[in-house]
Amino acid sequence: MTETDETRKQLPPAARRALAEAEERRRRAAREAEPLPREYGGRDGPEPVRYGDWERKGLAIDF
Repeated sequence: MTETDETRKQLPPAARRALAEAEERRRRAAREAEPLPREYGGRDGPEPVRYGDWERKGLAIDF
């Protein structure tokens, strides 16, 4: 959801400052993000930890 300038003007100064700080942290994190290292002998497809379970030979194991 994108906030308009009009909505942002209605916020108190502390809230505007907090939003600006959060945006700066997001930009810095995006610049400093390192790609995941290549996994040798790993599984094909999407990262299983991201979806909360592992599936092997048709059996799913939830964490």
